[in-house]
Amino acid sequence: MMWKPHHRKPIPVSLPVLYLLCRILRIREGVFMPVIGTIFYAFLAIVAVGTAFGMLINRNAIYSALFLVLNFATVAVLYLALGAPFIALSQITVYAGAIMVLFLFVITLLGAEKLPGYEPIKGHRLVAIGLAIVFIAELVLFFFFRNQVAGPIPLIGPEFASPRNIGVLMFTEYLLPFEVVAFILLSATVGAIMLTKPERKVTTKLSQQQD
Repeated sequence: MMWKPHHRKPIPVSLPVLYLLCRILRIREGVFMPVIGTIFYAFLAIVAVGTAFGMLINRNAIYSALFLVLNFATVAVLYLALGAPFIALSQITVYAGAIMVLFLFVITLLGAEKLPGYEPIKGHRLVAIGLAIVFIAELVLFFFFRNQVAGPIPLIGPEFASPRNIGVLMFTEYLLPFEVVAFILLSATVGAIMLTKPERKVTTKLSQQQD
């Protein structure tokens, strides 16, 4: 006989996704929540690492961009499970939406779907291997010294990640970085347009000569 809850409990703010999963599977969230949470985070971590690795080893830029979109979506689910819905929605709309669409437009306009067989920059493989070793060393050091903190970590309330508080901080204390990011995105858009401009001139000259 399937267990049915006798009363409705309030949804935890920090783990809404896990609570919903327990409600769907009809299991006691108080008993099985740690196990379900570990399995859930392990699955998302495997998907995030796998999609990032697929983005790196794929020689087709379109497939790499699609792997990156899936990676952004997985990270957004992690943010949602941690009780940060605004950051999760920003991850989907800004990174997986607007920026990746811009990348795909630039890739298709430049015709750079596949990487060339030769090295466009000499020695870039050695530089990439060196950076990978540095990042792996940082990860190992983090796992060894993660328990050594400078002081007690303050508790953060559920209203910390609310859209209202983030908007107030963004337009008061962090207004200058917000405007700088806007100019960087604008320069990326202008750069993408300028990269496609020479090809447009060549095609117009060829069409005029044929006429």
